[in-house]
Amino acid sequence: MIKILILYSSLGSGHVSAAKALTEAFRQFPEVEVQTEDALAYASSVYRGTVVQIYEQLSEKVPQLYKAFYEGSDVGDLERSLDSNLTWARLERPFFRKLGQFIRQVNPDVVVCVQQIPSRLLQLLDQEDEVSKPQYVVVTDTIAHSTWINYGVNGYYLPNDLSANFLIQRGIDPTLLHITGIPVNLEIMKPKSKAEVRSRRHLPLDSPVITVFGGGLNPRRVRFMVTNLLEHLHGSTVIVAAGRNQDLLEAMSDLTDSPTAKLLKLGTIDYVDDLVVASDLIITKAGGLITSEILARGTPMVIVDPIPGQEEQNADVIAAAGAGVQLRLLEMVTPAVQYLLNHPERLTEMTQAALEIGQPRAALNIAEHILNTWQSHRLPRSNN
Repeated sequence: MIKILILYSSLGSGHVSAAKALTEAFRQFPEVEVQTEDALAYASSVYRGTVVQIYEQLSEKVPQLYKAFYEGSDVGDLERSLDSNLTWARLERPFFRKLGQFIRQVNPDVVVCVQQIPSRLLQLLDQEDEVSKPQYVVVTDTIAHSTWINYGVNGYYLPNDLSANFLIQRGIDPTLLHITGIPVNLEIMKPKSKAEVRSRRHLPLDSPVITVFGGGLNPRRVRFMVTNLLEHLHGSTVIVAAGRNQDLLEAMSDLTDSPTAKLLKLGTIDYVDDLVVASDLIITKAGGLITSEILARGTPMVIVDPIPGQEEQNADVIAAAGAGVQLRLLEMVTPAVQYLLNHPERLTEMTQAALEIGQPRAALNIAEHILNTWQSHRLPRSNN
C-alpha cells in the first residue's frame, strides 16, 4: 500500500480542480490510498483571511497591480529563485504550525503539491518537523513562474514543452521535468458526441450553441457581451454558465430570449464537460484548468479578460497554437463569433489545433509516473 498526500491551496478554483482530478486518477490504481487537503485549512485564520483577500482584491479589482507583482516576482536566476521562495516560506512558517503536525500524522509515502505555498513550506517542514517525503510539483499554469521552484522537489509535471524550456533556461535539471499536461477531470477521457449531449441537456440539435463561462468575469462586461450576441446572432442558443457568481446571475436577471436567439442562464452545475462538448464555441477567460478542459475536448475558444500575469500567458499559448482567439475589445466578440460560425472550416482548424495540445489523460499520466517511480525506488532528493 502506498499513501499519497495531495496538497493544494484554495486560491482560485483551478488548483482545487487539479487536485480533485489527481485524486480520482490515483484512485484508479490498486493498493493506493490518497488523501487531498487544502494547506490553507492548516494556516492561522489571520494568514488565511489575509492571503485570500489580497489575491481576490488584486486579481479582480486591481489587475494591473497584480500583473506588476506577478511579473516582478518572477526571478530568472535559479539560486535567487530558490532563496526567494525559501525566504517566503520562513515568513509563512509561523502561520502554519498545524501543517507539519498534520503531515506527520498522515505519514504519507509521497506528497504531491498542486500550488506553490505548500511546496515551499515543505522545505522547512522537512527540516523542522522531520516530515521528509518525496515531493512532486504539478504546475497548473501554462508557463511555470519561478515561485514553483523549490529545494527538495523530486519532479515537476508541466503543461507543455514551452514551460519545460523556461525551467531549463533557469537552470533546473531536465531529468526532473515531465511534460504531461495540466490534470483535468477523468470524465474528459470518455467519448461523447455532440448530438448525444445536446439531446441529454435539451439543447437544439441543428443550430449553433455558444457558451459563456462567466463565473470569473465582470458581470457588467458579461451582460454587455451577451446583450450584443442576442441582438445579432440568428438561430443560435447562448448559454451563460455563472457558477457561484450570484452577482452575474443578478446582472442577467432581466435578459431573455431575443427575436432571433435563445438565452439559457445557469448557476452552479455538475455538467461543465457536457457543455464543452455541446458547444460550437466557448467564450471564457484564460484560467489554466478551464482552458485545459476545453482544449482536451477540442472546442474552439474566444478568450476575453484574462487576469494579467499567468492568464495572459495562457491566452497567448492558446492563440499561438490556433486553438482560440484572444480579444481585448468586447465590441469585437460578436463579430468574431459571427465570423467563426459563418466559416465552419475555421472552426474545424481550431478544433484540430486544440486536440493537438489538449491532454485529457494528464492526471493519469502523472499518477502512473509517480507510482512507477516510487515502486522502482528511484527517488533521489534534488537540491533544485
